[in-house]
Parts: sequence; C-alpha cells; structure tokens
Amino acid sequence: MPAASPSPATTPATATTPTTPTASATARTTSPANRLKGGLGGRFGPVALVVAAGISVQFGAALAVMIMPRAGAAGVVTLRLAAAALVLLAVCRPKVRGYSRADWGTVVAFGVAMAGMNGLFYQSIDRIPLGPAVTLEVLGPLALSVLVSRRLVNLLWAGLALGGVVLLSGHGGGGLGFGSLDPLGAAFAVGAGAMWAAYIVFSARTGRRFPQADGLALAMAVAAVISLPLGVAQAGPALLVPSTLALGLGVAVLSSVLPYTLELLALRRLPAPTFAILMSLEPAIAATAGFLVLHQAMSLLDALAIALVIAASMGAVRAQRG
Repeated sequence: MPAASPSPATTPATATTPTTPTASATARTTSPANRLKGGLGGRFGPVALVVAAGISVQFGAALAVMIMPRAGAAGVVTLRLAAAALVLLAVCRPKVRGYSRADWGTVVAFGVAMAGMNGLFYQSIDRIPLGPAVTLEVLGPLALSVLVSRRLVNLLWAGLALGGVVLLSGHGGGGLGFGSLDPLGAAFAVGAGAMWAAYIVFSARTGRRFPQADGLALAMAVAAVISLPLGVAQAGPALLVPSTLALGLGVAVLSSVLPYTLELLALRRLPAPTFAILMSLEPAIAATAGFLVLHQAMSLLDALAIALVIAASMGAVRAQRG
C-alpha cells in the first residue's frame, strides 16, 4: 500500500494550484461553483465535513438498494459514477492543460481507487447486509491509520475504534454478526476497504495537485470509464430506463458528488491518519440511521460500540490539534 503524505493539513494553500497556473485557472477560482466549494470548506470544520459526507453516503446507499434489482450491482456502480462524473465536469469545468505527468498519474490512480472501492462494495452489499459490509470495509481506513501514523497515541485511538467496530459488527444491524456471512461477500467488503485506504491516500494527493474539486471531477471521469463496460454488460438497456436513470442521479449526488467533495475539502485540513480514523464513524452512522429511519432496535451493546467509535474519532482529532 502506498504511504500517505504525513500531513496534508499543513501543506501551504499554494500547493493545491497547478504547477503552471494560467489566467483562465485564476479566473475559474472566482466562479460561483468554486466560491461555493470554498465556502463549504471555510464555514464547516473538517470533522463536520467528514460527518456530513458519511450521512450523505448512508442515504445514498439506501437509495441504491432500490436500483439493485433493476440494474444489478455493476449497473448501479456505472449509473452512480457516470452521473457523478457528468455533474462534476459540468460544475467544475476542469482544465486539462498545464499538468505534469505526475499530476495525471495521481488523478488516474485516484480514479482507479474510486472505481475499485465502489465496484467491490456494491458487489458486497449484493451478497451480505449493509451493516456488516460497512463494518468490514472500514477496516481498510483503520489499517491505514495504523500503518502511516508516526504518533503512538494514534495507535491507541485506532485500536479503540477497531474495538467499537468489531463490537458493532457482532451486535448491530438487527444482531447480524460475521459468522453467517457469505464468504465472497465478506471478501468483497474487505477488498473495498483496501481500495478505500488507497482512495484516502490519492484523494489527499489529488487535492494538493489540482485546484478546488477539479482533480475530483477528472478522477470521477476515469472511474466512470472503468466501470462502464461492466455496467453495460450486466444491465444493458435497463440503464436507459428513465426511472432508473433518475434514481441513479440521486445515488450519484448523495453517494459520490456531495460526500467526495466534502471529503476532499476535509483532507486538505486533516492528516490522512486522522481522516482514516474518522472513517470509523461510518458503521456508527449506519446503525444510527437504521434506528432513526428504519426503526431498527438498538441494544446497549450497539450504543456502547457507537460510543467507542465516536470517542476514538474525537480523540484522534484532539491529538491532531494538540
């Protein structure tokens, strides 16, 4: 696994501009879309950005479940990434000139990680319940936080978060643990977690090399191109049904456009290890959403697991600020 940069948050603001800035690039930073993105980054703290992204992803996953019988897992991924790419390209209007080969290598790697993360995750939830799938997936970011952290205290917070994740996996989501899971579905979830860790690394690097969300838009286009053949092969004409397209656009906004933009902004102000630990909030958000929206029962062990995960995330943030 490639090592993450020690501290994206401390990178000077000028590092996020292309190596050969042009007048058009300067003009684009004052566009309404970029002022909106800049306002999001300034108005909310990085932790709030991560939490908001997690909430958006959970609602997007719920909407994706409605499309799965129509288009299959690969079809849903194609709809999500293609619609998200079109939206981001239209909003950001990224330029394609003036970047180095290393810049393009970074954005392509980001797109590959994004496509792999989404493809493997949707194959997973096509076979196992959402709660255990998210819990297994989040082990990737937790492993990243341990591997790249240079502070002993981050190992403590990662271990505490891992304890909460394991506890939640055994008792959350209606009492579903790992013992009865389909092995292939569980393997897909673990693979998605590995790609999630790569996504965190290359999202941070892309954010430093490209202005605003330009790199995200280009990487999303790469991911869409990668997923398109698989989606067409599985779903075929079903991808063009108007109702399916509308639901796919909703999934794209909730699960890709909004959360990935928020996470990119957060990664400009948080080190990758801290961000990775904050990703352990995902299973807790999923369990809370299930309780509030789907009226799924939450036991005392569920509440304890969520408390451990949140405490670990808060501790990681406090350690970074200290």
